[in-house]
Amino acid sequence: MYEVTVDAGFSSGHYLRNYRGKCENPHGHNYKVRVTLIGQELDATGLLLDFKLLKQVLRPVIDRIDHQMLNDLEPFIELNPSAENLARYFYDETRSQLHEMTGGRVRVKDCTIWETDTTTATYFE
Repeated sequence: MYEVTVDAGFSSGHYLRNYRGKCENPHGHNYKVRVTLIGQELDATGLLLDFKLLKQVLRPVIDRIDHQMLNDLEPFIELNPSAENLARYFYDETRSQLHEMTGGRVRVKDCTIWETDTTTATYFE
């Protein structure tokens, strides 16, 4: 098996519904996201996926939420914009694009969100 990983960053605001404490109030984070891909076969160039292509896959996902209030965007209008749900959001959005791009040869292993330098949430299937 091969793995490739790309990190990216974005800044967004959010607040947690049904939560008692400071995080029930609007606030922001400088998030970091890490997406790791996995696959058994390399392409003709000897790459699982060019890092540049993975960054291109991430760019529209990040652009949609960067410098936005997450609670005002789907799916977070109903879904709490927790780090856990953000990790799943990146997983799902990246997975659908990669399946089309690689015909299933490459899949998402996991996505990790850093809400702070010391706190993370990871989603995988």
